[in-house]
Amino acid sequence: MSLLLRTNFEIAKNSLKKHKFRSFFTCLGISVGIGSIILILSLAGSISQLISSEVKSLNQELILVRPTNNKKDLANIIDELTNSNHFNNSNLTMEDLVKIKETSDNIKKIAPIAALHETAIGDQTVDSATILASNSDLKDILNLEIKSGNFIQDNNLKSAVIGHSLALQLFGSSEPIGKTFSFSGHKFIIIGTLQKTENPLNFNGVDFDQSVIVDIDQIKNLNPQIQQIDITVKNNQQTESTAEQITKTLTDLKGSASNFTVNYGTHISHPASNFFSMISIMLGSIAAISLFIGGISVMNLMLVSVTERTHEIGIRKAIGATNAHIFMQFLFESIILVFLGCIGGFLLGYLVAIFCSTFTPFKPFINLEICLVAFYFAFVTGILFGLFPAIKASRQKPIDSLKFSS
Repeated sequence: MSLLLRTNFEIAKNSLKKHKFRSFFTCLGISVGIGSIILILSLAGSISQLISSEVKSLNQELILVRPTNNKKDLANIIDELTNSNHFNNSNLTMEDLVKIKETSDNIKKIAPIAALHETAIGDQTVDSATILASNSDLKDILNLEIKSGNFIQDNNLKSAVIGHSLALQLFGSSEPIGKTFSFSGHKFIIIGTLQKTENPLNFNGVDFDQSVIVDIDQIKNLNPQIQQIDITVKNNQQTESTAEQITKTLTDLKGSASNFTVNYGTHISHPASNFFSMISIMLGSIAAISLFIGGISVMNLMLVSVTERTHEIGIRKAIGATNAHIFMQFLFESIILVFLGCIGGFLLGYLVAIFCSTFTPFKPFINLEICLVAFYFAFVTGILFGLFPAIKASRQKPIDSLKFSS
């Protein structure tokens, strides 16, 4: 068996070397398909790893309450992500926070998150600045690092804490403590600055570097819509039971559990997970099409090879090669061709992933599962698109093959 494999390998190698350019472009088609799969899986793995590492870094059990997103099609999801008022339909209220606090003695901290996009006026004017309305518990829940000054307190003072990047845009300085800014008729004084995070992707869906945090009670007249409620618990062992109690309380309060979700542990994801899933499906479809086209190229190359080597097939059969031997020879060649394309796809996919990581928070994510999935798709493609040429080659009649002259 090993001798047969070595023989088939040598024949395949010589055949592919004989037509280098034709083999190269065929492999390139496979590489694009496999590279797309690698890129998609790397992106998905990177997103998951970012969220998981962030949750773990908090060193405490989180429970997140969010309004249910019933928008599933791409147009609505994109509209939700790009529209500054996309949380106006949220059914979460400050009354829910009060009820949740009364739900269980296991609740340690609780903070609402309401994001508004308003024109902020300071030393400079920033259009569509992110105003994050919350309370003093947010700092402890998320372990937000204060670079200088203090965090907002639950009092009557109109104070704010600003992120590094927004501070530079609004005041031209990363230390604007004592300066004031206004938006929508409200005037706030900066009492603290956040440490630069360089992590715009998190389970809150907020880039804190580009945000300014204010007390939600100070902007009640703007009717801020709560997009999320962050909760930490005292006893990690009771997280699940606490989440169930919160679900029951909100269901009784709202009459239904269909318009909110309560997540914890591994169920915590990015608020725009539907968008990422939709993009992954679209990219996956493109990858499948690329791989299909690459597979057709492999089949076309092998069919041409069968025609060109008909005389060779006749000679091999005349000296004792069986149909199975010929079948295995040509199938082996198609698998090798696709495997070479798979290696190129690995390199192409991760080179693109590395390039994307230079201007996005998505770091290349590599694990054994991704490699196995890519190899599986390549192997299946090699077999499926190599079957017909291999069958055609194995059914050649020796006498007719020997008469054939290419």
